[in-house]
Amino acid sequence: MHGLGTLLLFHIVASLGQNGKKSSAFYSLTKIYLIFFSEFIIVVHGSDIVNGEIAPDNSMQYMVSVQQWGHHVCGGFLVSEDFVITAAHCAKDEPVRVVLGTHKLSKMNMSPCRNIEYFCKYPTYKNVEFGDDIMLLKLSGKAPLNNKVKTISLPTSSNANLKDGQICSVAGWGLTGTSLSTVDNLRVVNVSILNPQLCREKWWNGFPSNVICAGGYNTDKGFCQGDSGGPLVCDGVAVGVVSFNRNSTCTYPDVPNVYTDISKYLEWINNIVKTKKCV
Repeated sequence: MHGLGTLLLFHIVASLGQNGKKSSAFYSLTKIYLIFFSEFIIVVHGSDIVNGEIAPDNSMQYMVSVQQWGHHVCGGFLVSEDFVITAAHCAKDEPVRVVLGTHKLSKMNMSPCRNIEYFCKYPTYKNVEFGDDIMLLKLSGKAPLNNKVKTISLPTSSNANLKDGQICSVAGWGLTGTSLSTVDNLRVVNVSILNPQLCREKWWNGFPSNVICAGGYNTDKGFCQGDSGGPLVCDGVAVGVVSFNRNSTCTYPDVPNVYTDISKYLEWINNIVKTKKCV
């Protein structure tokens, strides 16, 4: 019975809560099933910032809002004049443009926008629980790089060389906690890198490879639903892409937050940026 309940709960959350979208049906069904199966861990996409602060002006100019018809659906970050990295599961929201160079979404009409020409999801991506949750967005025109819009560096090798306890940061728009409202201003929070073995122990035996764990465990800081695709930044370098956390609640600590490890996808990223073709 517990095994069946876990499976049912997983599929309900995956189908109703995909990419951090929230509906009354999602909350109602999740609440009902959590009453009976609250001890089980469920994958849910997300990255709204919990227990963070408003990002300082003139910082993180690489952050972009990935949007569908004027509505923010995911975070992302500019890595070249015409490419943005975000999470592959954000493709299900069918975003059509990105907004650059602003921390305040209510002022996005005053900021440069670029339509999305095409997506490049990692070829073996299936769903977040299987890993490879990374995607490149090809912009329809080059971003105007200036003091408001900048790119962020990526790792230079296939090993991010992160250390246990290293302090990094994650930023995004959206909820600041369970059942709270979304925010207008970009928010940022510091999180610590967690040991990969510890992360696997707190999740499950089939935990995906090529990921980084930071925040969400043994701390009250981390990300939540609604703004997937934002970067995990360590020493000024984007080392991870926000992928998934536990369930629709963001009352940490519970289990580690999970990011796609960018260093494992450098060859694929560089080929696409160079050739302008999905590979």
